[in-house]
Amino acid sequence: MNRRTVFGSAVALTAGLVLAGCSDSSGDKASDEPELKVAGAFMPAPAMDDMASGFFTVTNKGGADKLTSVTSSIAEKVTLHSTKNNAMKEQKSFDVPANGELDFARGGNHLMFEELKHKPKEGDKIAVTLHFAKSDPIEVEVPVKAATYNPKPGKHASH
Repeated sequence: MNRRTVFGSAVALTAGLVLAGCSDSSGDKASDEPELKVAGAFMPAPAMDDMASGFFTVTNKGGADKLTSVTSSIAEKVTLHSTKNNAMKEQKSFDVPANGELDFARGGNHLMFEELKHKPKEGDKIAVTLHFAKSDPIEVEVPVKAATYNPKPGKHASH
């Protein structure tokens, strides 16, 4: 290798490292951070004394995240479920897509509140905490609605 090739390679490598360093501090990394908001949360008044369901939408205006668990003082256990082809299946987590939504709605993804400590009734508000892989937990007050309540698509109220 001659000096010109070595010098050119060194300049190119240095420029590449400087540009790579700039991209990490320029805010591009911040856009990879999830920006989560929860809306439209509700719990239909449960028919049973020991079990209830819950629904909401997580909107993300940033990088991808994952809903890993949900806790609530009203139940011994809160589990995540999906429904596909009329079959309900417990899930360990749900992806929250970058710049997208994770929807929990009747006939689809939902929470199951198991071993209720008391049966909530219409008008109550249930404290729920959503736990994520990257984001801080989000606390949500979930209003208990009529057992037949079903919001119109896209008409979620903010919480």
